[in-house]
Amino acid sequence: MTLKATLLGAALTLLAGTASAETWNIAVTDVEGLERLQAEWGPFKAELEKATGETFDFFPVSSRTAAAESLRGETVDFVITGPAEYIVINTLTKATPLIGFGRPDYRCAIVVRADAGIDSMDDLKGQKVAFGDIGSTSNMLCPMQLMADYDVDPVSDVDKVHTAANIAHEALKAGDVAAIGVNEGSWISGARNKDTSVPYGFFKVLARSGDLPNDMLLAGAHVPAEVQKLLRDGIIENKAAIIKAITAHEENDKYVGMDLVTIEDAAYNRVRSMYTTAGYPQFDSFLGE
Repeated sequence: MTLKATLLGAALTLLAGTASAETWNIAVTDVEGLERLQAEWGPFKAELEKATGETFDFFPVSSRTAAAESLRGETVDFVITGPAEYIVINTLTKATPLIGFGRPDYRCAIVVRADAGIDSMDDLKGQKVAFGDIGSTSNMLCPMQLMADYDVDPVSDVDKVHTAANIAHEALKAGDVAAIGVNEGSWISGARNKDTSVPYGFFKVLARSGDLPNDMLLAGAHVPAEVQKLLRDGIIENKAAIIKAITAHEENDKYVGMDLVTIEDAAYNRVRSMYTTAGYPQFDSFLGE
């Protein structure tokens, strides 16, 4: 073998070794601070590394906007986020969904008092309705779409307010609002089941949605297709261990009973429709930021 061939082979080996040693940065949009990321998502990172043979570092972000900017600047490679956040991130960065976090009973509802004489969505016209955090998929966008599905415009036909779920629950109980738009599963397991001052039958679900699109792990547009495929295949092939890791911390209890599934962008067109219904058809900024 010539010296030139030997040196070329050594260079190629060095390049291959450098590529395989690359570390990928991963962020979670609703978790601030490295300490919380390590506590809540550390087991997931460990299992992800085992499943793929790749190395990952946590990259804390202070907001959804910071996550999008980090993807655009290629300082973050993968992000765990929700459906409403994905719509804006995709618009701003062309990031793509890899794996859906299939949450059980992930849907929204419009809840009223059973004694209020409200029997149809039309009865809410002109009334005050409380929704959750601005930009929330299940506590704002979905309930607004649910109202529109029954021909009630959530922007012009009701007096809408935004507040925390527990405050909305108390306001409904006191009669200060006529209805609340909620993540049904979270409301049932949280405010309703913990409220011993009234029976469960004090409240009535006026309407509920079908299951919502999944939370997800998404990949930045700069991440090579072969790396995206490696992650997708590795996660699906090792889903039992990865699900156990995700649900190891109590902060991730919403994922108990979850499945991990492959997903495509088209599944989120429903959420785009929700944005439009709520009066935000551009998809280019995070509501509430």
